[in-house]
Amino acid sequence: MVNRILFWLVLTGLVFANDQIPGPPQSVPILLRGGYLHTVSGPDLADFDILFIDGKITAIDRNLEAFPNYEIHDIRGRHVYPGLIAASTTLGLVEIAAVRATSDYAETGDLNPNIIANRAYNTDSESIPVTRSNGILLAHVTPQSGLIGGQSSLMMLDGWSWEDATLIESVGMHVFWPSIKYQKKNSDSKKKEDPVAEAEARIAEISKLLSDARAYQRALQAEKSGRRIKQQPRDLRLASLQPVIAGRQPLFIHARSAIQIEQAINWTRREGLKMVLVGGHDLYPVMDLLGKYEIPVIIESLQILPLHRHDHYDQVFSLPVALHQAGIRFAISGSASAFEAPHQRNLPFEAAQALPFGLPRDMALRSITLSAAEILGAEERIGSLEVGKDATLIVTDGDILEISTQVIKAWIQGRRVDLDNRHEQLYRKYREKYRQLGELSD
Repeated sequence: MVNRILFWLVLTGLVFANDQIPGPPQSVPILLRGGYLHTVSGPDLADFDILFIDGKITAIDRNLEAFPNYEIHDIRGRHVYPGLIAASTTLGLVEIAAVRATSDYAETGDLNPNIIANRAYNTDSESIPVTRSNGILLAHVTPQSGLIGGQSSLMMLDGWSWEDATLIESVGMHVFWPSIKYQKKNSDSKKKEDPVAEAEARIAEISKLLSDARAYQRALQAEKSGRRIKQQPRDLRLASLQPVIAGRQPLFIHARSAIQIEQAINWTRREGLKMVLVGGHDLYPVMDLLGKYEIPVIIESLQILPLHRHDHYDQVFSLPVALHQAGIRFAISGSASAFEAPHQRNLPFEAAQALPFGLPRDMALRSITLSAAEILGAEERIGSLEVGKDATLIVTDGDILEISTQVIKAWIQGRRVDLDNRHEQLYRKYREKYRQLGELSD
């Protein structure tokens, strides 16, 4: 009987989903009149209009001419921003982290380069409306397991299916750099392995797979040129690594400690690969290396404690300004932990965390918009308010980095986005409860 009850609890949890209807494609020109535009790529523009047609921004100027078929929104006194970008997250891949059946962020095995995150993306996740209601309209969704977790996808937070929501199917490959794990002195484990040798063996596994991918590439080229008579058997794992070894895609390496980061930098240099560092809260000892090789950084959460007991209390909070002063390109993201996926809504506050510690406000905004788009290879379409880019933007009643600010309207590629969400529904429900009890006036 208990098993039957548990079965139905899990089943009902799986079928539960948000009931919001995705916006239809833009059908008429939309003109936002008289807003305060934060272009990110250029200066802020006060009392400007912005026009978008067929999902693309077509004009930004004062007093744009309006025609009878235009949908006009008077946004005087309001602010317009490009849609914010969560640069590293499992949003849409996990619903309830404690229920394994609702988690698709991890795959079995250590080497899974053929995995593509968007295939598992759940457009009906309750976390998505909550996230986009705070201005986050795009998410870089990443697998989170093994040595090579797979390929990440850049997703739009509105759509009927994962196909509709995909902006870039494969952004890059994700490697989780092995750490040196020392056993405790009082450990009862009978297995006494050298932790350094164990970590090196794990790195050698990645190198071996890349070597196999290069051999596979040579075999395919020989087959294509006619120098190889026998057909090369198709291998999805090796085929998926071709953009990485050819330099068309970056390798996103997840590492936290300075030792891991230095190892990863040296290794990618030897392998001739493009690297993006993800995580990296222990960056100060390797700052020169990052600058020398122009390696971008995605900082996963500023709202954490320092890594080491001897670190200053603001070690993490000051990291963005240190990167900025060193000329290193960076983006700020919330934590990509499965347990933190629903909290990506706090992204603007993660960026705001760096303001009191010296990061300029324009750089904080850039770190969650255009800088993130550049690192993800999507700067031609998103990240700033420019003519020709996607009409993926938000309208707010104040500074997006302030907690009190509300997002009033949002569009993704010109499609109007429903900003209602589970939190708002519960707020209305219990407000009505206390109104009925006479404890709240209308």
